[in-house]
Amino acid sequence: MNAKDPLADHHRKRDFSLTREPGGGEHPGSHEYRYVIQLHDASTTHFDFRLEVDGVLKSWAVPKGPSGDPHDKRLATPTEDHPLDYQDFEGTIPEGEYGAGTVLIWDEGTYHPLPDRKGRETPMDEALRSGHASFWLDGAKLHGGYALTRFREGQDGEKEAWLLVKRADRRRSDRGAPTPFLARSARSGRTLKQIASGSGSRR
Repeated sequence: MNAKDPLADHHRKRDFSLTREPGGGEHPGSHEYRYVIQLHDASTTHFDFRLEVDGVLKSWAVPKGPSGDPHDKRLATPTEDHPLDYQDFEGTIPEGEYGAGTVLIWDEGTYHPLPDRKGRETPMDEALRSGHASFWLDGAKLHGGYALTRFREGQDGEKEAWLLVKRADRRRSDRGAPTPFLARSARSGRTLKQIASGSGSRR
């Protein structure tokens, strides 16, 4: 990651004269930390899990999507940091561009870090650097405690890898991964197909 510009990789991969994706700019401040989960129908259909940390969206690709069942361990692969205004992006990335395909805002809301077993509250950036972060989600669809844990460092040619797991709290459920092509946007109520065609209602 570029220490001077955390969005360098995001900018390098995109031609903003062609794609409508946000490149970063003014974004209204908030005293709450935001998160967004975007369903991305690209070369492979997956969910992008993004947490607001240090003025950017820390991002992971989660192939099977989040689960409300603590027994489900979801692989989460880190991707480049995204600008905060990317949490508002829903639309189509044109062919030939990085990540070409349709993006749907599957869930969004706020989150806050959870204390560790000793009751210590660790800032999210520090927790992620250490390889384990626990947090509480208050979203349109997801609620309760979740944890991200790094199980592979990304050395010797391997990609860094994490697990996203629901904590066993009162908001647990037996609901597993959402079905992508039946999913509706938490923002507009549209499906992937409606977003791709430009049809459907917008809430």
